[in-house]
Amino acid sequence: MSHVLSAVAWPYANGPRHIGHVAGFGVPSDVFSRYMRMAGHDVLMVSGSDEHGTPILVQADKAGMSAQEFIDLNHAAITQDLVRLGLSYDLYTRTTTANQYSVVQQMFLACYRNGYIVEQTQQVAISPSTGRTLPDRYIEGTCPICGYAEARGDQCDNCGNQLDPVDLIEPHSKINGETPEFRDTQHFFIDLPALAEALGEWLDGREATGLWRPNVIKFSQNILKDVRPRAITRDIDWGIPVPLDGWRDNEAKRIYVWFDAVIGYLAASIEWARRRGEPDRWRDWWNDDDARSYYFMGKDNITFHSQIWPAELLAHNGEGSRGGQVGPFGELNLPTEVVSSEFLTMEGKQFSTSRSVVIYVRDVLDRYQPDALRYFLSAAAPETHDSDFSWPEFLKRTNTELVAGWGNLVNRTASMIAKNFGQIPAAGELEDVDRALLDQVRAGFDTVGRLIATHKQKAGLAEAMRLVGEANAYVSTTEPFKLKGEDQRERLGTVLHVLAQAVLDLNTILSPYLPHSSTAVHQALGGEGVFQPMPQVRTVSDLDDPSRPDYPVITGDYSSAPRWEHRPVTVGAPVARPTPIFTKLDASVVDEERARLGLVDEAGV
Repeated sequence: MSHVLSAVAWPYANGPRHIGHVAGFGVPSDVFSRYMRMAGHDVLMVSGSDEHGTPILVQADKAGMSAQEFIDLNHAAITQDLVRLGLSYDLYTRTTTANQYSVVQQMFLACYRNGYIVEQTQQVAISPSTGRTLPDRYIEGTCPICGYAEARGDQCDNCGNQLDPVDLIEPHSKINGETPEFRDTQHFFIDLPALAEALGEWLDGREATGLWRPNVIKFSQNILKDVRPRAITRDIDWGIPVPLDGWRDNEAKRIYVWFDAVIGYLAASIEWARRRGEPDRWRDWWNDDDARSYYFMGKDNITFHSQIWPAELLAHNGEGSRGGQVGPFGELNLPTEVVSSEFLTMEGKQFSTSRSVVIYVRDVLDRYQPDALRYFLSAAAPETHDSDFSWPEFLKRTNTELVAGWGNLVNRTASMIAKNFGQIPAAGELEDVDRALLDQVRAGFDTVGRLIATHKQKAGLAEAMRLVGEANAYVSTTEPFKLKGEDQRERLGTVLHVLAQAVLDLNTILSPYLPHSSTAVHQALGGEGVFQPMPQVRTVSDLDDPSRPDYPVITGDYSSAPRWEHRPVTVGAPVARPTPIFTKLDASVVDEERARLGLVDEAGV
């Protein structure tokens, strides 16, 4: 057993999640975490809502709300989205806790004392009409690196490079279209050039393992070629105060959101341990050399996880060119792997709430089964290249693969057992065709497990569904529905026993992908209780500051998860006539959903 940290990207608390978000960070991290628990590892899966930054202020003003009211509303909505999808967080929290403030300020001071945070002058964008600082993400212009016309002031979504607003060609405010003014102001910067050599050595070591996706490691190495100090404070009154004399009481200067948010992985781990009454337990995942950590996100977040966060960790540990002392959290582990997905597009367009190219998770879950969405996002996963979501494809995969493939196998197996025996029958002498299926399915534990463990979840699901196909082919070959004579009853029992065993094992293999329906499959074949434990929402009080509002968190006890191994069926377990596990979709849903999005069909209607 080893300690495995699943560090899941922090959703920005500006609204509910769309399916493009959860395709990158949500479903992949949960499939991996569930599998690793089943394989016997001690998993800690943490994340939370990212709630600071100027965009929150801008959107709260627009909504006529305070920043606190705005994030409270959105944090609660995001929490519901993620728990309904079945994401098995040990703790999903938020960045506005007193615990987060304390951990961020301690990290800042450790990096500062080691000489990796320096004070410099920076040009910031000011709105001429309001005099307020414009948030980087609310400034658009042409990227000076790749020429993309809609680059943001903090990053180009096309080439992925970090930017400053002043870098953009013909910058303009997304709020009102005006050209910003740039003024000099004092800020703190993380000195990335002083950490570049250590970052390069770490990335080269990661490349040597051969584990990172090639697109992620190459991109990460390329952005190191032109590093420069990066501002970590902003002229803003919404955020974490700078813990230095002359700064901490300055209401107009705060640690900026991106420096703060990545520290949330550590802060959430500490909060989880404190809430368990084991305040040092987090160290098992952060200070143990043998622990492994995997960071899940979309490709627009690679920079922050393969450069900025490792730089902060190295600075805290005193491992850059200036040396230094190990900070207050002990020697912190750098990421084992940055597991970044490409984008999920919709009808060929990049998901974007601001551009109204969006399908919200809550809307899909209101109308369809959560495992239908999880199945699609896993089967069409944008692991190494962009993939597209379309309603016709969602309908096709649900009906032909999930319903007609897996659901049909479960339903007819349980139906034949219920009709002929009422319980799982004992097996007689096995024939070659029986052994062939059982051997293939049992081998699936190694094959699918290895694929999930190495973040090839799309291939893992494809292999599991191939085995489902083999089991369906076994039914066609053995034709148990024709074994009706008393002299054929033993053979019928053997075939149905083999089918029950195959379904039981396949349910175990598919359960990280399809946790909601796994319990229904388990119970359809005589099992009792919950098969895959599910997350829960719990309202908690702030650990350190009772004046802060109570807030919902996602947590759960996943210790009852099944082991990742073959388990013999229980002969004699009662089996009743089943009801369908999955819902077949009518073809009309395609037109209905496209109409909701304002899309037209191929005929232009």
